[in-house]
Amino acid sequence: MDFRTDLALERHEELRCTPTNGIESQIYEKSGVTFTKIKVTDARGEQSLGKPIGTYITAEIPSLADQSPLCDELIGTIGAELRSLLPKEGTVLVVGLGNTDITPDAVGPESVSLVLATRHISRELSESVGLGNLRPVAGFVPGVLGRTGIESAEAVKGLAERIRPSAVIVTDALAARRLKRLGNTVQMSDTGIIPGSGVGNARAEINRETLGIPVISVGVPTVVDAQTLVNDLTGDEAEISREENKRMIITPREIDLVVERASRIIGLSINKALQPHLSTDEIMMLVGD
Repeated sequence: MDFRTDLALERHEELRCTPTNGIESQIYEKSGVTFTKIKVTDARGEQSLGKPIGTYITAEIPSLADQSPLCDELIGTIGAELRSLLPKEGTVLVVGLGNTDITPDAVGPESVSLVLATRHISRELSESVGLGNLRPVAGFVPGVLGRTGIESAEAVKGLAERIRPSAVIVTDALAARRLKRLGNTVQMSDTGIIPGSGVGNARAEINRETLGIPVISVGVPTVVDAQTLVNDLTGDEAEISREENKRMIITPREIDLVVERASRIIGLSINKALQPHLSTDEIMMLVGD
């Protein structure tokens, strides 16, 4: 497989005609949302899919380029799937990867701005104001290497060693193979993330092996690599062999809206996963949205 994508679903589509050991898949529907759960169970599946051993859950959602409101049911459904990947207790550190100055790359930081930080709120205080027992949550945006001189993995590891969370959730923009996946897909995984890998700029890994705790990644694809897209649409590698075309990245013209809504759905779904007793309206009020 010579195409670039962060989506396990797209990798798996190439294998569906071939029985593959070490990979299990399941398609199911909840509240009108179609989910595909792919489990890579051993080294054979890891080699075939090109993805680490673990679970990948993909939600196919209505287009985020559409102006229709994001319904509470959609947010709750994605939140429930995300909750299934998390430890039941303990502090959770939510990390937003990306660059806010580059619109397609801003999903991570923007989504974390909508996550309800509660680590500093005592149980007595939360219960006294009617919020119940809030799970401790911290949010962090490490910035980009070009500005900070610090790898995101280094910053996250240092912070995790300090606050000792039970898990880390990493949010980021993803790359897809097909245009139809842009702004229509949410991927969740318990295998962590390699920042920039989908567009050929891979950085240090953020996963259980590097941090020593579960790392859950959540993202929405916002770009397609031009080389991958042209090959997929035409089957002709002549044009994409030109070096200047290999460096091109394609994004939808409605990217501002897609990023805004993707950030919203990720941030609110994380809140529902971590604070399931709160309604979406209560969460929105608390995060000032």
